Amino acid sequence: MNFEIDFLVLGSGVAGLSFALKVADYGKVCILTKADAAESSTKYAQGGIAAVMYSPDSYEKHIKDTLIAGAGICDEKAVRITITEGPKRIEELILWGTNFDRKSSGVFDLAKEGGHSEYRILHHQDNTGFEIERALLERAKNHPNITIKEHQYAVDLITQHHLGENVTRHRGDIECYGAYVLNEKDNSIDTYLARFTLIATGGNGNVYSTTTNPIVATGDGQAMVHRAKGKLANMEFVQFHPTSLYNPTEKPSFLISEAMRGAGGVLKTIDGKTFMEKYDERKSLAPRDIVARAIDHEMKINGEDHVYLDCRTIDKSEIMNHFPNIYAKCLEIGVNITKDMIPVVPAAHYSCGGILVDENGKTTINNLYASGECSSTGLHGANRLASNSLLEALVYSNRAAVDCLKKKDSVKINKNIPPWNAEGMVLNEEMVLISQSVKELQQIMSNYVGIVRSELRLNRAFDRLNLIYKETEELYNRSVLIPQLCELRNLIANSYLIIKMAKQRKESVGLHYLAKY
Repeated sequence: MNFEIDFLVLGSGVAGLSFALKVADYGKVCILTKADAAESSTKYAQGGIAAVMYSPDSYEKHIKDTLIAGAGICDEKAVRITITEGPKRIEELILWGTNFDRKSSGVFDLAKEGGHSEYRILHHQDNTGFEIERALLERAKNHPNITIKEHQYAVDLITQHHLGENVTRHRGDIECYGAYVLNEKDNSIDTYLARFTLIATGGNGNVYSTTTNPIVATGDGQAMVHRAKGKLANMEFVQFHPTSLYNPTEKPSFLISEAMRGAGGVLKTIDGKTFMEKYDERKSLAPRDIVARAIDHEMKINGEDHVYLDCRTIDKSEIMNHFPNIYAKCLEIGVNITKDMIPVVPAAHYSCGGILVDENGKTTINNLYASGECSSTGLHGANRLASNSLLEALVYSNRAAVDCLKKKDSVKINKNIPPWNAEGMVLNEEMVLISQSVKELQQIMSNYVGIVRSELRLNRAFDRLNLIYKETEELYNRSVLIPQLCELRNLIANSYLIIKMAKQRKESVGLHYLAKY
């Protein structure tokens, strides 16, 4: 089937929903999500959202903290845009129904996390993302111009390439007309045509075996833009959260919020000794890249599968008020965090790079925008400062909305788009080939392109990945599409980009740590 709308939004997290709410009064909006609408990385963001709210905090302090964490790779203009426009976006969240924790006096109960020089993290207990997602989704569902369709898998962006045009003379010539979408309810490939398309598909954490990302985070938007010949940047900077709950049978890994270290939690080895003082003067509150490498090193030299986070000095009432979900989750596996130390291990958590966008969220493909974790604004540089990501999504979705509305009358829907070509494809029954390739890919990335890398490991990963790529393309070209096959293809594309950009960066910086042997 063919659908025509003004604004096509791929993804139902904070980036996609906030954009939709901004443009919905000016045209028809369709939000497509490949799972349930509430299933996004936003939902799993525990710690909160960073913004300058009160003195003695200031924009300059937040900017400085962000630049330091980014290890000299941040785009300072993007940093200033995000941090100075952030408080207005927070006000909108509250107007849209988001509740943040407040003290008895009525002021926000701000938290502090690693790399921050002041208390500036707004939160809702330890499930802030869930609360933001709830408020935005409820508002979007009630807007008459917004349609939300679940279990719709975007396969590819529609560009001139699908019209038979060979767009090679200049990347700036490429235009996006919408997307081909797999409707999982009847296995049809529908054509969505739009004036503007926003990619808000989230991260790519599932290229790794251990990740805090939901299972839907397979880098779909990044892969689609790559295939459409759009630009991506800084894909080598993958942030591993230092403290996910060590529970090997569970996927995704449960996040132990950095706010627990901000509240007084201390990292310790298996035998109960502190170790962060050996790596950074900020100890357990050092930026995530430093903490993750320190834990990784301690695990390797001690031959252990995890370390501990000791939160026993945190007042029990604070744990119950601020971290009730973490308390309950740990209790499920027999760990009472008021009495026992929490076993933790680093897990792939956030992609600091992605689809290259300008200050208005516009990609290098005309009429195509990107916001949230799938994008690369330049804010995070080589390492994301904790709780800056939700703020970035709000700011750039707002800017994308403003930019689209300025151009709305001059951009027309292209109706000369051919339907999806499924000629010669047969039903694929070899699911074992897909699942096995996913496991192999995740092992390659985790073993060779993880927290610590080397040229030898990267070269080996590249060679191994190339074989999986060839096998998968052969399968894709003769198979009826199913989401699992599309996801595998997208995971391969993301892995390729991570490895390629890691190979190009010859010196260690931020999250890209290159061991010299």
